[in-house]
Amino acid sequence: MIFRAMPPRLADRTLRAPRLLLAAVITVVISGGLAQAQQLRGDKAMPQPGPPSASPSESAPARPRLPRDKRTQVEGLFAALKVAPDDRSAKMIADRLDQIFGDSGSPSADLLMARAAAAAEAKETDLAVQLLDEVIEIEPDYIGALSRRATIFYMRDDYGAALADIREVLAREPRHFAMLYGLALIMRDLGDDKRALQAVRQALAVNPHLDGAGELESQLTIKVEGRGI
Repeated sequence: MIFRAMPPRLADRTLRAPRLLLAAVITVVISGGLAQAQQLRGDKAMPQPGPPSASPSESAPARPRLPRDKRTQVEGLFAALKVAPDDRSAKMIADRLDQIFGDSGSPSADLLMARAAAAAEAKETDLAVQLLDEVIEIEPDYIGALSRRATIFYMRDDYGAALADIREVLAREPRHFAMLYGLALIMRDLGDDKRALQAVRQALAVNPHLDGAGELESQLTIKVEGRGI
């Protein structure tokens, strides 16, 4: 990662509030439990889970569908993620966000999601997509299903379908750093380094500790803007 942990003793009063916020959010994370990481990592895999011609925030208005109490948690978690002092803290917060976005609130959708996860694990991607289609038909605003399907499409090199799902996720949550990172990977693979750089910088602005994003940003910066003198 390109970001170092903050020093353990800082006298700067401007950093006290973020550190207190982080401590409070981590307490919520620990008490609420952590979701198992369901994200593929590496160069050819985007995290679980904006159109190419426009920034995601301009393509459609955000449409939060979470209950008010969860929306409050999400806002706090995103705020804490920006000031997380190290990779471990950032991962805890990111996992908690995954857990919230992965909660459909529908027993039928949860059952189908479990079957889709099993199908994807067994490399039966056609079945997984079919099951996710059914989930999204039941819950059209369910970010968890949309992001999972986008990831499967990406792994199958179906960039058009992956971009369509990424667009839907970012319309509902423009700060979804995993989908922003996925957008960057797709734009890079399509040869649009400028938009790839824009997307990965947006992802890092939300989650400075996002695995792989810092390295990608450095590579794209050299290609798009050249080396600094």
